[in-house]
Parts: sequence; structure tokens; C-alpha cells
Amino acid sequence: MTFDILDPRIDTYLKQLNAKHDDPVLLAMEARAEEHDFPIVGRLCGAFLEAMALTIGAKKVFEMGSGYGYSAWWFTRAVGPDGTVWCTDGKAENRDLAEQYLTEAGRWDRVEYAVSWAQEALMVTEGTFDIVYNDVVKDQYPDTWLLAKDRVRPGGLYICDNVLWSGRVTDEGYDASDSSEAIRRHNELVFADSEFDAFILPVRDGVLVARRR
Repeated sequence: MTFDILDPRIDTYLKQLNAKHDDPVLLAMEARAEEHDFPIVGRLCGAFLEAMALTIGAKKVFEMGSGYGYSAWWFTRAVGPDGTVWCTDGKAENRDLAEQYLTEAGRWDRVEYAVSWAQEALMVTEGTFDIVYNDVVKDQYPDTWLLAKDRVRPGGLYICDNVLWSGRVTDEGYDASDSSEAIRRHNELVFADSEFDAFILPVRDGVLVARRR
């Protein structure tokens, strides 16, 4: 069983408040997602990601699963000209589209984009990050958390999308799919970790934010 996380009236109201973001590149990326049924975090989550990055003064963001750069559009604004956003995706065409869009936005020079599995890219990238953002294949969520959590600096954030999975995380008896079970397990692992303080924002499909102590 799936259901709307937010009452549609609240969702519409929040989107109206965020209508101020009228950058032509952003609008083009959103139009492409609608036209091609491509999953992006959307306007509300994008603005939230940017706000979280600005709140902690993030300069180093590692994205695990970037698509054609929609979430990176928000992160590159937040990190500023002296920051870096590491992007990852398995498809070269998504990397090329990201370069096109973010070059037009004037922020491609803030991006390092690896065409590879996100987990492999993280393992070969040195250092810790202000934010590690997880939006990979859902059945990989638990292992990805275990890989990513030690790469977040103290005071930094681990952020993960789709953690409410259209409500399917609430009914173990009804939905025992690999993805639903993996997301439930992931959420339990994050909330049980004594090194992190975690919270789930019930916007769109649920966004988990965990701050490393």
C-alpha cells in the first residue's frame, strides 16, 4: 500500500512558497524530469538540501547517485565557488547532461563527476566530507550507510532520500520487497547509531538527516 506522505494541500502550499526559484536551468531540469519520467528530488527537497548545506557551511559534498545533476544544482549553489560537489552515476549520458546544465548555470567548475558505482567512487576518493548524500538503488541502502557513515566529518551530515518509500516502510506484512526491507533496515541502523543524531523530514518521499557528533 502506498500513500501521499504529505497532505496534497500542504504539498501544494509549500511548492507555491518555493516558486521563487525560477532559474531557467532549474526549470529546464525539472521539465526534463517530467517529460522523461526521471526521478529527481524535486523542488522542496532541493531547497531543503541547499538549506542544510548552508547551515553547516558545507564546502565538500559527496553525492551517491546524481543523475543529470538536479540535486547538484542545489548543492553547488550552497558550497560556493571555493567548494566541491562530487557526483556519481553509472550512465555517461547523465554525466554529459549534468555538464551541460551546470555549465549553463556557471557552476560546473565546482563539480567532480565520476561515471561509476557510487560506492566504488566513494572508496577511491580520499578524505571526509561535510555532507554525504545517498540516493542509490534502494536495496543497497544498508550497506551504503555502513560505507558512508565514517566518511562524514564530526558535525557533518549524512542525508538520504526516499526513506519513507511512499509509506511502504510502515507495513512489513504487506510489503516485504527487497527495497522496502532494505530501507527499513537502513533507517533502523541510522537511528540506532550512537555517533549520529537522526531525523526524518516527511516531505515528498521522506528525507533522512543524521548529524555526526
